[in-house]
Amino acid sequence: MPKHVLLVAEDDTTDAMLLERAIRRTEAGFHMVRVCNGDELKCYLEGKGDFADRVRHPAPQLVLLDLKMPQCDGFAVLSWRRERAALAGLPVIVFSSSNLSEDIERAYALGANSFVTKPTGTARLESMVQALHEWWGQHNLIAPSLN
Repeated sequence: MPKHVLLVAEDDTTDAMLLERAIRRTEAGFHMVRVCNGDELKCYLEGKGDFADRVRHPAPQLVLLDLKMPQCDGFAVLSWRRERAALAGLPVIVFSSSNLSEDIERAYALGANSFVTKPTGTARLESMVQALHEWWGQHNLIAPSLN
């Protein structure tokens, strides 16, 4: 069974490295692809510029979106996504260090499918990755247009 492409928008190199390591250690069925900001995420999702080759940059089945990124933050990405019907079936999980109620409310109001506070500690991160894999990779049905 091919691995689902997990597109991660994360500007912090350490957080991205820890997430990738947790995916490997838990043997989650994800192939992680990282972009560093919202502008890169938008280009990836549209298959533009450096991401035009879908063999090298396959369409994702799931997005993990940091809120606090330079150039184009997660809120701007969520607003942008709402305007694109072709992306309506793509699950977007906000993955943020914020647990502020106003950030959570705003993310859901803009169409986030889930909001997860970045876990502290390796065991908690691995547990979160395993839960992501079980729900979004095994149980959740993906829109046919995303396969």
